[in-house]
Amino acid sequence: MRELGRRLAGLLRAGDLVMLSGELGAGKTTLTRGLGEGLGVRGAVTSPTFVIARVHPSLDDGPPLVHVDAYRLGGGLDEMEDLDLDVSLPESVVVVEWGEGKVEELTDDRLAVRIHRAVGDTVDEVRHVTLTGLGERWAEVGLGALSA
Repeated sequence: MRELGRRLAGLLRAGDLVMLSGELGAGKTTLTRGLGEGLGVRGAVTSPTFVIARVHPSLDDGPPLVHVDAYRLGGGLDEMEDLDLDVSLPESVVVVEWGEGKVEELTDDRLAVRIHRAVGDTVDEVRHVTLTGLGERWAEVGLGALSA
């Protein structure tokens, strides 16, 4: 998952919204850790479950990474207004764990990453990842290259 995050970071730019979904332990934070490494941001990328959101500034001239965990938030975008994601989005890469049904209104252009962990699988916890680019931004992006 971490390596996938590093590769995915090469496709991301300021203004991108990435929504991560998958059961507990699927690898959402691990993927985000790889994104942070690939984007070259400052600070350890850890789960923001209890603080809801963390901002990791770029170590060079790249966009900052805003990492949000919406698990504890019950409603839609209204409940998340205090996070000012709509203000952060144009200059940042915003990654939202558990964001389905909560942040879609931020933009028509988003990348949905669905992670499925084969529970009880004997082959070292295999993950199946589906990447779905939505909107004009992702229409021409070759997401298939990430499956290598």
